[in-house]
Amino acid sequence: MEFIHQPYIGRFAPSPTGLLHIGSLFTAVASFLDARAHNGQWLVRIEDLDPPREINGAAAAILRTLNAFGLEWDAEVVYQSQRHHHYQAALERLQQQNLVYPCFCSRKMVQHHAVRMGMDGAVYGGICAGLPLNRLPENDKLPAWRLRTPDAVIGFDDAIVGHYQQNLAHDIGDFILLRADGLWAYQLAVVVDDAAQGITHIVRGQDLLVSAPRQIYLQQCLNLPTPHYAHLPLLTNAQGQKWSKQTLAPILNIRQRENLLRQVFAYLRLPEAPEVNHIEDLLLWAVQHWQITNVSVGSINTEKSG
Repeated sequence: MEFIHQPYIGRFAPSPTGLLHIGSLFTAVASFLDARAHNGQWLVRIEDLDPPREINGAAAAILRTLNAFGLEWDAEVVYQSQRHHHYQAALERLQQQNLVYPCFCSRKMVQHHAVRMGMDGAVYGGICAGLPLNRLPENDKLPAWRLRTPDAVIGFDDAIVGHYQQNLAHDIGDFILLRADGLWAYQLAVVVDDAAQGITHIVRGQDLLVSAPRQIYLQQCLNLPTPHYAHLPLLTNAQGQKWSKQTLAPILNIRQRENLLRQVFAYLRLPEAPEVNHIEDLLLWAVQHWQITNVSVGSINTEKSG
């Protein structure tokens, strides 16, 4: 186990767009065990930034489920919907440094420009990069705000995946921090909140691995610390699809919580746990046997026979 020089603070940050499923539990348990194994704190943040996609009552249900599985957090739950002024302050700092610009492009315009320039349609080509910060809205349409990305490699050493890097200008392009509909982008909110909560270690799914270089660069722009990252393998169904609301992942059955925890332990490559009387004893055993270096890199098919 690595020696941590600063107090460990980890977190689990679900979005209330659905109830917890086996993939959510996998991430929650791994982040919890890593924090407890380092005698650290484990925090919970509800990332409720997209009201149209959120399910009424999901946030409260997520917290009840975590409690039922013995996953107790160490500070008051943070809700991103209550932190818009912090994201606005960060955007204004970036505006003052001329690191962002307003963008009036539609998705169709971005894709058309990419095809015309022979670029990957997923990479923004900087169409609006030369616009002044005080450019007035076009046809009453408010702009999105994009961060200028450097033609430079941003890399880091992941505790599970190993070294990972991107050239943001070539691989991503200037990315959105505030959407044209007024909703804050995940990249900005997560960077601001991780810093505000003092997060030192982030354990999350590998679907977010591609976001890490963007977040590291944004941390640099805002003069914020960069946490240690560990990106977990994705749990998939029989078709190899990541378990999610879109792939109809079954919600967790609390009556099966011990079996589900043991299932997650197996995915995390923990030894077979002994019989226990309480969920808390099972988690305590797992903390004592936790080794993040044993976690596999590739995806895990939870429905594979044999």
